[in-house]
Amino acid sequence: MSLKEFLLRNILLPLAASAIFFASSGVASAAESKTALFLSELIRVNTSNPPGNEKALDELLASKFKPLGFEVEIIPTPDAVKAHFIARLKGDGSAKPILLAAHADVVGVERDKWTLNPFAGIIKDEFVYGRGALDFKGGMAVFAEAVIRLAEKKIPLKRDIIFLSEADEESGKYNTVWLSQSHWDKIDCEFALNEGGWIMKKSDGSVRYVSISTADKSAITLLVTAHGTSTHSSLPRPDNAIFRLARAMAKLSEYDTKPRLIPSTREFFMTLAKTSQPPASTYFENLVNSADPAVVEQAAKMISENPLLHAIMRNTIAPVFLQAGFRGNVIPGSATATINFRAVPGTTSDELIAEMKKVFNDPDIDVILPPANSEAGATNARYAGLAAKSKASPTDTDLYKALIGGAHKVWPDVLVTPYLFQAGTDALAWRSRGVPVYGIYPYPISDEDLSRMHGNDERMSIQSLDQGTEMIYETLLEVAAK
Repeated sequence: MSLKEFLLRNILLPLAASAIFFASSGVASAAESKTALFLSELIRVNTSNPPGNEKALDELLASKFKPLGFEVEIIPTPDAVKAHFIARLKGDGSAKPILLAAHADVVGVERDKWTLNPFAGIIKDEFVYGRGALDFKGGMAVFAEAVIRLAEKKIPLKRDIIFLSEADEESGKYNTVWLSQSHWDKIDCEFALNEGGWIMKKSDGSVRYVSISTADKSAITLLVTAHGTSTHSSLPRPDNAIFRLARAMAKLSEYDTKPRLIPSTREFFMTLAKTSQPPASTYFENLVNSADPAVVEQAAKMISENPLLHAIMRNTIAPVFLQAGFRGNVIPGSATATINFRAVPGTTSDELIAEMKKVFNDPDIDVILPPANSEAGATNARYAGLAAKSKASPTDTDLYKALIGGAHKVWPDVLVTPYLFQAGTDALAWRSRGVPVYGIYPYPISDEDLSRMHGNDERMSIQSLDQGTEMIYETLLEVAAK
């Protein structure tokens, strides 16, 4: 493809289309939100993983950063369609760099369940729609526009600002762990900004709180295998492995782990107590401070009606695969469920195995780690090793303080709190090397917006994108400008 064809297809035509979408949504002009336009362009490059195809997005990013004087580098991986993009805005070197990391890949879609094209970047009714609008192309657009604004204004900097567009965050082996092992010098920094915490809205649209993740939960995979007699399907026996596994899964569906609060989680729930009305405020207070197990259990039960809050306070359990049988006329001798745990820092696989065995209470059910030579087993081992080296990021760094200041520039009275992110992110690549990482989805969202993440008709409001860009810009001014 020639440069002319590339610009026409990836920049000029998308810009024209976005202008039409803005006009139909009642926004005066496309120029009112550069971030929304940028996000629309990013969405139109389909980076569903697998296969990822992040390299196609890198060319679009290069066209944005190169003309402004950024040092741009595209780092190939052994997979021809996957690459990492780095743009460095130079400072005077008197302070170590800050990194802004955003993943380029997105999860796939159930096309028939979307009401519009998930890869068209449609701007409608004050929202940008499309896969990745929230996770995490919206964040990429915000981070990029904030750094670009610094370059356009020619703000003198005391440190380099590194913008990183990552491959394989959602799925794959050429992610930031691979990048940190093969090109650490390109992303070494004093501290990093990444996806993570939330800026949650109240029902009236105002911002309730800003949470900045200072630690992530880790993923641990276990295999639950039920055993029985393998025989002809015409001669069923009581010890059917599939039935035994079904009974075990039924028990698991009714089981919940106990709350397990780390310091950042305690502070987060106390922030919710201050921003809530009774009885919710009392539940948050009791969860953190009550010495009565029954009171804590009741508080946890009521708080857990919110799926996000449920996930933050405990190890979560999710069956993700079932495997049984190989012929229609054979009752199999075993049936296996793959269980995905999202574990609070400090939790070990041995603890989870012991807990699950107690739940099932069946000697004919095994609970084990996946074999070391399997993909799941290798992933478990790799990330367990990295997690063991990782510590929660402190809240006394210049970047964390700058994030508080940036938030208060946009929402003066908002409470800012550290937070345990309920899933895993690519921050492990830096935290395992002692680099503090702070996570944020840099835009106010509602519970409804959050429910669309990895779901259907994913979207991000234009106002939230603009507010988030302002917050990150102010943060970078504070932490990087002379």
